[in-house]
Amino acid sequence: MQWRLQARAEPSTFWQVGSVVLALLFTVVLGVIMFGALGKDPVQALLVFFWEPIKSSYALGELFVKATPLLLIALGLGICFKANVWNIGAEGQYVMGAIFASGVALQASPETSSWIVVLILLAGTLGGMLWAAIVAWLYDRFNANEILVSLMMVYVAIMVLSYLVYGPWKDPHGYNFPQSKSFEAVTHVPRLMSGSRLSIGTLIALVLAGLTWVFLNRTQAGFSLRVSGMAPMAARLSGMSAKANLYFALLCSGALAGLAGALEVSGPIGQLTPYVPSGYGFAAIIVVFVGRMNPLGIVLSSLLMSMFYIGGELAQSRLGLPKSLTGVFQGLLLFSLLTCDTLIMYRIEGPGIFKRKVPLGVGVSKS
Repeated sequence: MQWRLQARAEPSTFWQVGSVVLALLFTVVLGVIMFGALGKDPVQALLVFFWEPIKSSYALGELFVKATPLLLIALGLGICFKANVWNIGAEGQYVMGAIFASGVALQASPETSSWIVVLILLAGTLGGMLWAAIVAWLYDRFNANEILVSLMMVYVAIMVLSYLVYGPWKDPHGYNFPQSKSFEAVTHVPRLMSGSRLSIGTLIALVLAGLTWVFLNRTQAGFSLRVSGMAPMAARLSGMSAKANLYFALLCSGALAGLAGALEVSGPIGQLTPYVPSGYGFAAIIVVFVGRMNPLGIVLSSLLMSMFYIGGELAQSRLGLPKSLTGVFQGLLLFSLLTCDTLIMYRIEGPGIFKRKVPLGVGVSKS
């Protein structure tokens, strides 16, 4: 009997989690092979990727700093994907959130109340929502493909950012660098501890992860959203509004991406620069699928992706490896996961222990 894939009667619950673990192991193995091919010590390289980001309290703080925008963006994308709305443009919504937040932050002076931080975060949230609302309106009004529209709008957002930092918002005392002036101290998001960049943004993200889980699993609106994604026809026949779910999913996704952008410019960055688009919006897509579109799983997968970001930066500075290594690891994880996900819908059949026993009378005779 040859090896083959046999469709399961129902998806495997075990492999829902098991395929993620197996994909991570495959990624590590492929990484070892890659490091060896590049002439680097695989053990040292793996330590840089998986031990250095967690070996101290400061390192853990940096891990959560990187994970915060990934978590926020991924939560919004998870809501969209549950509703079968494929928002691929979270990067653009993240950038617009940073722009709107910066517009408020630039109005502050040293005498401004520290409560302006609330306005900055609200402005960022609104910016992301408005950018996502354009996608929703074009889909609703003209049936424009949300994948293409949201993706193209990423580049429009980046062009708007470039115009501002090279033009009207350029710091006149910034030695001709394309960036805004540094924000006043009162605009910075409060930090949780001294000596660390960890801010209340991480707490906000974790609280929102819990609220998202409650919304999707314990509310009627969340149930409607999931049904409209899994069975659109059944949802329409039940009186659920596909249009309302479309707008709700995209606006939530845009709001969370915009909030992530606001937290970045008013936190670790402290000004608006052309380097705000860091790929978080695209990496968050991988985070969603590794986390199985479950908000609690997304928390863990955002930490894993954050580890890849920090490990890639350390590998560049300490081992002389290229900056693109982070993207390579992200791609390896995604393709490994897609491969291993086959085990959710199919079982492997073949010689020995994998051979399925077919009862007599079901397509097999005694003779």
